[in-house]
Amino acid sequence: MKALVIHAPKDLRIEDTEVTTPNADEVVVDIEVGGVCGSDLHYYNHGGFGTVKLRQPMILGHEVSGRVSRIGSESSDLAVGDLVAVSPSRPCFKCKYCTEGLHNHCENMQFYGSAMPWPHIQGAFRQQLTAKTWQCVKANEISAGEAAMAEPFSVALHATKLAGDLLGKSVLVTGCGPIGILSIIAARRAGAGFIVATDITDNALRFAETCGADKTINIASNPDLIEPYTRGKGYFDAMYECSGNVQALSTGISALRPKGIAIQLGLGGDMTLPMMQLTAKEISLRGSFRFHTEFRTAVELMSAGLVDVKPLITHSIPMANAVEAFDIAGQREKAMKAQILFQP
Repeated sequence: MKALVIHAPKDLRIEDTEVTTPNADEVVVDIEVGGVCGSDLHYYNHGGFGTVKLRQPMILGHEVSGRVSRIGSESSDLAVGDLVAVSPSRPCFKCKYCTEGLHNHCENMQFYGSAMPWPHIQGAFRQQLTAKTWQCVKANEISAGEAAMAEPFSVALHATKLAGDLLGKSVLVTGCGPIGILSIIAARRAGAGFIVATDITDNALRFAETCGADKTINIASNPDLIEPYTRGKGYFDAMYECSGNVQALSTGISALRPKGIAIQLGLGGDMTLPMMQLTAKEISLRGSFRFHTEFRTAVELMSAGLVDVKPLITHSIPMANAVEAFDIAGQREKAMKAQILFQP
């Protein structure tokens, strides 16, 4: 069985790895599709991000789907041949935060393809994956490519939950990579009345418009177009900050009205905050990190045809050309979501 293993920056290899026999509460999934995420790109391009660095070879990947090929001895609602989306979020269910229902803050999280712990948590970019049955959500009504989008869509859904009531509200989305576009989709599904999206590339903004933004602004070529929304005490009820850029956060806070809510999803390191505006306008700044229960909801929304993530999937590339997939995924002027095909 083959897997995609990162050894150092730009050193991605296809290697043989073992398939573990499933325990009673596990299944073996023949992985069909894996989406290249921003964190995968950080490992590929830089060997990590911030203080998180590769210290051993690691299988990448956490956005995957595939078909069940083997089931452990315990009964479940899964059957051989089912297409499933596999959640990479594997909390311990025993620590303080898990018992409080804060599973995304688990102290012993085993999240696929993460160099944060030591030893690193091996990822899901492999032809076969042994997973817990509760990680697998049936996705027979949609394509494998769509099912692999459940993970990033879950991130957007978790942020939307933190944003609270969006019915009829005005929303700003800064940074239109996959998470930003999926945040537009989630906000619209939650009833947002008016959505403005900003980015520095026209390609990303075209996706934003296709997926539901009412207005798009290229903040690099037309920075003045955001200014009307910052007049007075601001305009927007809520903001999804998906770029991790300090200027985007600062400008977004200026564009929020009093009692507005800023949701920070983008991970760009520590940023300086405009504290006077946060205080004077009583802005709520909320961090949004990963997800847990939202994963099943993401699959259900796609399966019911209530959201459409297909426009985001721009490239599907065979595993043998994985380096090409990573190189394309990093070209924001060309790609939105590049996916790798793991089966012949």
